[in-house]
Amino acid sequence: MILTDEHRLMAETVQRFVREEINPHVPEWERAGMFPAHELFPKLGELGLLGIKYEEDYGGLGLDFTYSLVMAEALGEANCGGVPLGIGVQTDMCTPALARFGSSELKAEYLAPTIAGTLVGCIGVSEPGAGSDVASLRTSARIDGDDYVINGTKMWITNGLQADWCCLLVNTGDGPVHRNKSLIIVPLDLPGITRAKIDKMGMLSSDTAQLFFDDVRVPRRNLIGEEGKGFVYQMQQFQEERLWGAARNLRTLDRMIDETIEYARQRKVFGKALLDNQAIHFRLAELRSEVEALRALTYRGVDEYVAGHEVTRLASMAKLKSGRLMREVSDSCLQYWGGMGYTADNYVSQFYRDGRLSSIGGGADEIMLTIIAKLEGTLPRN
Repeated sequence: MILTDEHRLMAETVQRFVREEINPHVPEWERAGMFPAHELFPKLGELGLLGIKYEEDYGGLGLDFTYSLVMAEALGEANCGGVPLGIGVQTDMCTPALARFGSSELKAEYLAPTIAGTLVGCIGVSEPGAGSDVASLRTSARIDGDDYVINGTKMWITNGLQADWCCLLVNTGDGPVHRNKSLIIVPLDLPGITRAKIDKMGMLSSDTAQLFFDDVRVPRRNLIGEEGKGFVYQMQQFQEERLWGAARNLRTLDRMIDETIEYARQRKVFGKALLDNQAIHFRLAELRSEVEALRALTYRGVDEYVAGHEVTRLASMAKLKSGRLMREVSDSCLQYWGGMGYTADNYVSQFYRDGRLSSIGGGADEIMLTIIAKLEGTLPRN
């Protein structure tokens, strides 16, 4: 992928926004367990950053996915993972299917204000008994006149406490599990919906909820695309989500290494800089090389996606590698900080906590390996 002056200008805009509008508030938002999405998102909307790849008719910029990658990577300027995650849900997780398959009426009602930042969205796929195994979800929507009646629960919903609407994956039939699901836009102020806060070990500034649906009536016109195509639509959304997640971690990985190099250069142990130990500077060189390999893989995946090619394999590889590197880099770097690395306000310890989600959310490492193995033809035949 070749970065143009326009890409660089967008990266600078995003990084400046993060430094001015996000980082000064991170300690407060981490303590509160939530960042104020309804205050922050309209500011992003004014800059056009919530609809980079979407149609201009609905307030988007009409650019390709390479610009979404640039924004995701630039969000690595943030001193936490929670706020970028909430932004990414709005831009690249709950909206792609709506933008691609939704009716013009549905896009005018939900996509346009979400791009403007006046509405906050979320994506409802995971359940208490169905996370990475999307096919086994149990939340259902039955037809009653002009409405769907929805019952069930969704788990681990980022932005769930603040969201105005949810892109909800539900069973709308009793057929085969890959052909009985649909995506429905559900306003979250309807009767029968309750929300419960979920406490987590990291991503503290990102609110996470369990959503309960008890005979919730939603107009059938809120269906995205065709009934029964929800599983396919969600798999397509996952491609963008996984590439976004890999890109989002790149700058964070580089910053952890940068911070550790500077600390190890200043820290004196037995009369010499910690960095002067060959084991340490060799290890940091190795980690930097791994990050650059991930960058190349992610950029290639985005290039292929923009060219209209199927990228499930590359997106799964990038997601797998990104999650594992977040664990490996944060763990290795934290070790070199010693006791200082174990303090709560250390940059590396922040992402030791926040980065762990990268190997779980959006499909666990084991699911990525299964997808890759299937596409490589290495799974055993039954």
